[in-house]
Amino acid sequence: MNNELIELKSWWKRNWKGCVPVSVVVLFSVGILFSSGMSGVAIDLVQAYANTELYKNAIERANTDENVSELLGKIKPMDKLAILEGEAHYSNKNKTVNSTIWIYGSKGRAKLDLTANRIEKGWKYTKINVRIKNPPEKRQTIVIATVD
Repeated sequence: MNNELIELKSWWKRNWKGCVPVSVVVLFSVGILFSSGMSGVAIDLVQAYANTELYKNAIERANTDENVSELLGKIKPMDKLAILEGEAHYSNKNKTVNSTIWIYGSKGRAKLDLTANRIEKGWKYTKINVRIKNPPEKRQTIVIATVD
């Protein structure tokens, strides 16, 4: 009987031909991301994703408006995917945010535009608008809040 040990090659020696092209593509993609300025957009979306309180309070205020209730019904609580589908732009050392997200009510959907400033641990809204586009006969912008 042959009792010799079979020595296996290391993982790197077996797979280097596949890793090198994948590494080049990943590095190239990251380079393009940072050089195109898209990294700022990605960072803003991540911050917006973490600040769900900002959107939750704005939706609560929109739900108190009679026009919104009449046209959209009760606005459903927002899921975090809505933030990623929307837009968010932070400025003033991340203390001011301009954002747009889709909101869904029991009678339809619309976009919620907001501008807010971080005051200590909360948000002070300077603008909350609900934009209804469809159906065309209901097209309008409802102003929920302006400078508090």
